[in-house]
Amino acid sequence: MCEKGDTPSRETRIMRNFGYFGYYLHMHWGGRNGKQHILVELLAHDGEMTQRDLQEASCITSASLSEVIAKLEAEGLVSRERSETDRRQLTVTLTPEGEHKAREVVRTRAEFEERAFDCLTEDEKSELVDVLDRIAANWAQLEKDKKGDER
Repeated sequence: MCEKGDTPSRETRIMRNFGYFGYYLHMHWGGRNGKQHILVELLAHDGEMTQRDLQEASCITSASLSEVIAKLEAEGLVSRERSETDRRQLTVTLTPEGEHKAREVVRTRAEFEERAFDCLTEDEKSELVDVLDRIAANWAQLEKDKKGDER
């Protein structure tokens, strides 16, 4: 543990940066279960999906998705209707305003991606991708090992 005034370890600084990056991406990209993600997912599927398919694509609980969709519906960005072929299914559809909002999210994300790494040279970007791939593989192995230990 660092005492006040001590310089944090390199590993601590890396983890803090990862934390900041995660927070930043969650706030500006909407996470995997936020309103932005749902709008973009619908846009990627021609503006319409069953609620079940949307849930599977979003990796969130049914209750959480229902809450997000209710908020989007209240904002006039999506509509929900019972499927004609299977009354148990709900179809979620982007409204014209929702499609406009989803396209805006896609545009701003693309702009951010274009500018996010302007501070790096092309060689540094390539090196960063390689380093992050190795870290991701290591973390996946750590998670796999942890699950094996829990058995």
